[in-house]
Amino acid sequence: MLNRAPIFAAIQEQIERSKSESSHFALVVVRVSGLRDINIRFGCDRGEQAEENAQVLISESLRPVDRVFRVGDESYAVLLPGLHTQSHALLAATRIVRSFEQPLNRATSPWQGRPIMGIVFHPEHGRDADELYRRAELAVDEAQRRGENYAFYELHEVPMEIVYHDLRDAIEANRLSTYFQPIWDLKAQRIVGAESLARWHNARVGGSADIGPAQFVPFAEQSDLISALTRWSINASLRHAAAMRETQGFSIAINLSPRVFVKPGLLEQIMDALQIWGLPPTAVVAEVTETAFVNDLQSTVKMLRRLRDQGLRIAIDDFGTGYSSIAYLAKFPATELKIDKSLIGGVRSDARTEKLVRAIVKLAHHMDLTVTAEGIEDQGTQDLLLDMECNFGQGYHLGRPEPAANFVSRYATPTESAALAGKG
Repeated sequence: MLNRAPIFAAIQEQIERSKSESSHFALVVVRVSGLRDINIRFGCDRGEQAEENAQVLISESLRPVDRVFRVGDESYAVLLPGLHTQSHALLAATRIVRSFEQPLNRATSPWQGRPIMGIVFHPEHGRDADELYRRAELAVDEAQRRGENYAFYELHEVPMEIVYHDLRDAIEANRLSTYFQPIWDLKAQRIVGAESLARWHNARVGGSADIGPAQFVPFAEQSDLISALTRWSINASLRHAAAMRETQGFSIAINLSPRVFVKPGLLEQIMDALQIWGLPPTAVVAEVTETAFVNDLQSTVKMLRRLRDQGLRIAIDDFGTGYSSIAYLAKFPATELKIDKSLIGGVRSDARTEKLVRAIVKLAHHMDLTVTAEGIEDQGTQDLLLDMECNFGQGYHLGRPEPAANFVSRYATPTESAALAGKG
């Protein structure tokens, strides 16, 4: 373990400077996976050189004012002064990810490294060096758990203990709930679909709040419960979506974990459920995050082609936050693209982010993809996205997630609602 005293001193110095200047800064802890493999495969000398090279790659991808410290095996800390929003830190994280597209020790041991980052802001996420650093480490753990390149620290996120038997029983006994969040056609100003989200009320944990998918889906992925959870989600989502079949162009977006692509029967499950509930394949949008393509590109592309061949639509979820996003666009059979809320949130406040989102929309349209903007929080953002010719929008300004039955009662025609009640 290396001496962390220099980074703690630098953080404290930056805290004092930020107080005097009334400015903000970000701290990023970076773990570079693959460095340990170089040590094992090619020897300690080359491993040490690779760790030095990794620090150089990080430094060269950032501004001259940014500072990079080596803080441990495979670990680095980065100070980013003068940042005002998460979007600015996101751009820095993206540059770090892109810098690792080239191998470490290219001449002697061409081995790829992958950065995993945890990001915190001062003063929002901590008042002193120790607290900021610890929370950045927690954010790295969260990014690694999700299989993503980075995670921002969530100040109010309370870890919950997920018990295997509790979740298994909830799935088998249909004690999970389906929520729908509306998706709007921005030009026509009407609802054209919904994203299906699962909620779980676990009385054993206590409290009245439901447990969101961000907490129990990763647990299911790490166990053998993800197939059962996916089967439940498909049937529960389509049961409610069937009541909206008379709504012109209505589609239901279902999140699919990459873990289920290597398991048999996924396509058959979806097609059987569509037949049961009388929906065409075009009414389903299979949402997949870019993580799926990083983990197993070949299997993912194969399965998504099978789904699209049957008529399903394929969306890349959280676009703009993953690894080598543009390169993957040419390789898999997407029909649409969802721009992550971390980009949309800065589209009005940061000119570079606006230009980036505008470019993403144009690129998608050139590739015959429709575009959905996630995380629309106000009318100004909605108007700006409409000016960019973004097709669809989703976010609290347009509608919060609500129980699927309530969504159907609110938006379905009387005939549709009666049909749902008849199947109750």
